[in-house]
Amino acid sequence: MLVGLGNPGSEYDQTRHNIGFMVLDAFANACEASWTHPSSLYDEARTRYAGVELILIKPLTFMNLSGRAVTKRSRELSISPAHIVVITDEYNFPVGKIHLKQGGSAGGHNGVASVIDELESANFWRLRCGIDRQFGPGQLVDYVLSPFDASQSADLKAMIDKSCEAIRLVAKSGPTMAMQKINTTGG
Repeated sequence: MLVGLGNPGSEYDQTRHNIGFMVLDAFANACEASWTHPSSLYDEARTRYAGVELILIKPLTFMNLSGRAVTKRSRELSISPAHIVVITDEYNFPVGKIHLKQGGSAGGHNGVASVIDELESANFWRLRCGIDRQFGPGQLVDYVLSPFDASQSADLKAMIDKSCEAIRLVAKSGPTMAMQKINTTGG
């Protein structure tokens, strides 16, 4: 199960916090997968790659409650945390860098914290996508809820493309092998 973190609503579409939605939209589009609305908690698309069924989820609960949608759908489908990849923004990376890892803390990310709390496990995978750190004290919320700068558009597109390729690698080779390739090539 692939989970893109973000906030619902057109006013958030192109914001840094919605990179998870952007990646899954690009991946679904490339696979010609259609989004459905089976629950008030999430939108879902399904596709197959390398013989693996991929379930794409975009929580509609707003970032801080993302775990509700993840937990509901993963329990309905009997998917363990180790088979979940959460795609999220990371301000400690420059725009363009991605990194795949399993487990760990929320690192101050409220969406990831919600997933950990609701799943009662930190054992899921995180595909972290760089949004840069161009903000001062007390400006984090405004920064993540603002769009990428026009000067970052090429790096943003490249990062979305790399993230889609990372998803393909996870499906084809498994997350551990994908992690080694993604993280050693510098994301």
